[in-house]
Amino acid sequence: MIAEKYAEEIKGILARFPQKKSAALPLMHLAQKEYGYMSDDAIKEVADILDLDPTHILSLAGFYSLFHEEPTGKYVLEICNDLACALRGADDFVEMACRKLDIPVNGTTEDGLFTIKTVMCLGACDRAPMLQYNLKFAEHLDENKFDELIAYLREEAASGAEKQSVTEKIAAYAKQS
Repeated sequence: MIAEKYAEEIKGILARFPQKKSAALPLMHLAQKEYGYMSDDAIKEVADILDLDPTHILSLAGFYSLFHEEPTGKYVLEICNDLACALRGADDFVEMACRKLDIPVNGTTEDGLFTIKTVMCLGACDRAPMLQYNLKFAEHLDENKFDELIAYLREEAASGAEKQSVTEKIAAYAKQS
C-alpha cells in the first residue's frame, strides 16, 4: 500500500541514501503514518521495499520509542520515568496523568486522542517531570501544566490546525530530490 501511495516520496528517500537499508527509519515513518502504527503489514512493506528481512524492521520498531507496535491515540504522551526523573516526581506524575485521562499506562482514551506510555530517558532529566508528545517536549510539568497541555491538544485536534508532522516533513524533503 505505501509503495503505491508514496511512490514519489519513497523514490526521493531512497535516492538520498547510498545503501537502501539506511532509508529504514524514514520509510517506517511513512508506514506508521499510513497504518497508525507499525503493524505486521507495515513492517513487511518496509522490509520488501528495502529488500530486508522483516525482523530487521521489527527490531528497529522495538528499539525506537517513536515507533508503535500497536494502535495508539493521536497524541502519544511518553512520560520519562527512569531513575533521574523518578527522583523528580515522575512516578507521581504518571499516576496523575493516568487518573486525569482515566486510562492505564499503555492505554488509550475512549475518544482515541491520547495514549500514555512510560519511556526510559528522553534526555531532559533536569526538566522532569516531563513528557514527549508526538516528538515535542513538555517540561517542568505539574498538574496545572498537564491540564493546560491536554486542553491545548484537544483544541488543536478539534481545529485540525496541527503543525506539520515528522512524516510530512520527511515526505516534503524527499520530494526535493
